Amino acid sequence: MIIIWLVGSLVVILLGCELFTNSIEWTGKKLQLSEGLVGSVLAAVGTALPETLIPIIAIIFSNNTESIQVGIGAIAGAPFMLSTLAFFVSGIAVVIYAFMKKRDSELKINSKVITTDLLFFLFSYSIAIGVSFLHIRLVNIIVACLLTLSYGYYLWLTLQHEGVISHELDALHFSRSNDKPRLRIIGLQVLTGLAFIVIGAHFFVESLIDTAKIFSISPLILSLILTPVATELPEKMNSVIWLGKGRDTMAIGNITGAMVFQGSFPVAFGMAFTPWNISHSTMASAVLAITSSAYFYFMLKKNGGLHFRDLLFGGIAYACFIVYVFFING
Repeated sequence: MIIIWLVGSLVVILLGCELFTNSIEWTGKKLQLSEGLVGSVLAAVGTALPETLIPIIAIIFSNNTESIQVGIGAIAGAPFMLSTLAFFVSGIAVVIYAFMKKRDSELKINSKVITTDLLFFLFSYSIAIGVSFLHIRLVNIIVACLLTLSYGYYLWLTLQHEGVISHELDALHFSRSNDKPRLRIIGLQVLTGLAFIVIGAHFFVESLIDTAKIFSISPLILSLILTPVATELPEKMNSVIWLGKGRDTMAIGNITGAMVFQGSFPVAFGMAFTPWNISHSTMASAVLAITSSAYFYFMLKKNGGLHFRDLLFGGIAYACFIVYVFFING
């Protein structure tokens, strides 16, 4: 039954991702938005927001120090998963699509959009992690306010990107016979896709937890490795779908835009409403997230683009964390 729930939840997630990517492209075209804005803001925030609320709610309604620490770990864990495993999965997807002759191994992206995302993430997240060493409440609150303002500035910059969606779109699933669907129908499909992703991810996580209990997998491995994979990767299936269609800027922007969001709002909340004391394992994930992001930024600046081999570096960074969990911290 657990296997059936796992497979069933994955099917629901994939269906939700297909509905979401299809409708979010139509949203961008209808509103005359750039691919960078669609991928880095609309898709990224839309899929990241539901799970972002979980640690925030846990912190608000918990007086338990251990629960607060878990909440901080979840806030820091999202940027780590995005900057490592999500890039790695995207690289593997490009390899598979290239092998199937559906695309080239080189990514055709708007490097200005992606480098802006990475630069903002590196700036905001590095400062947030650095401030954790000071243990000064006032500094935490000031930096939290600045991070929130910086995301507003990021949104303004993203709005300046040129190049509206011009490629031909697949028919909207909720209105296949209409080549000019109404915005409210598009919006309904967006919400339906998000609902499928959230529901599917919920049951996927629950099934994974049950599987871990059956095989006596330790709580440490579950909290640091399995649960973050289950919560972050399903929504990044949007990127995999877009890569198969050659929408590379939206695919990678979906990841980097989510990194900017996760490295700003949730982190600012954690800094303002918790002591912001970061554990050793959380610090290790943060350092690897910054290292991986810096690598992608360097390769973009050096080559003006990304190759699937560059994306695979995220897997190396994630493997380093697994080694840390099992052999150093464990």
